Amino acid sequence: MRYAYPFKYQTSTFIAAALVLLLTLGACNQGLDNTGSFRVMLHDNPGDFDEVWIEVLRVEVNNQADEGSGWTVISEPGESYNLLELVNGNQAVLADTELEEGTYRQIRLILGNNNYVVIGDDQYGMKTPSAQQTGVKLNINADIVAGITYTLGLDFNVGQSIVKRGNAPVAQPYLLKPVIRAYAQAETGIISGVVNPYVDGTVVSTDLNGEEVSAYVEAGTGAFQLIGLPAGTYDIAVDAGEDYETVTVEDIEVFAGETTDVGVIDLPQDGNDN
Repeated sequence: MRYAYPFKYQTSTFIAAALVLLLTLGACNQGLDNTGSFRVMLHDNPGDFDEVWIEVLRVEVNNQADEGSGWTVISEPGESYNLLELVNGNQAVLADTELEEGTYRQIRLILGNNNYVVIGDDQYGMKTPSAQQTGVKLNINADIVAGITYTLGLDFNVGQSIVKRGNAPVAQPYLLKPVIRAYAQAETGIISGVVNPYVDGTVVSTDLNGEEVSAYVEAGTGAFQLIGLPAGTYDIAVDAGEDYETVTVEDIEVFAGETTDVGVIDLPQDGNDN
């Protein structure tokens, strides 16, 4: 905003106003000294659909032990996201804000009604039993420290989250029961590589405490990334369908904050020895 002061404006009045402005800015800066940045990133653990759309109305966090109180709205995206585009390192920013220092124990996503899957040329609605009312709640225990950015990753497991509602035709034939893994991105690493040849629908996966973390290879290139893996040693499996043998790469070391590149993984055709 541009201010124009009349020439007859008294110098003393101008100085007083400037002092008030400086004091106000100083107070604002002091208020920011005890805040840290909090970023929420959404990505996908793929499923057997062409598109999966979810609508996120708002994101809230809670810093109280009693989940019935302490909820704070940190963003209101009001947007729909195709989860199957959020793979191989592609992520959507659901929130990017400043929070007071402290431990935030929970996060919840409030979903809208515009949730659906696409299979071929057909679109099917998904019923969300309770997410609109109480939200999808996740335990996080995020420690916010002044001057530091805490990035929370949300791994949406499509394969486990979408359930078919029997065979009878209904307006919304699928149930959306979100299964989401929350993790601090600074405490995790990435496995990357390239599958050769590129085969549409090739899945690269690994086991994480009994849960599968997986990704489709990138169209045309065969590149992949498995993100959000805690430091440790992993085996990955590459499944390109019935025309190729499943390939396993063992003992891959993952370090927090780093990417482990396994290079090119060649797929032998089924029945070949090489």
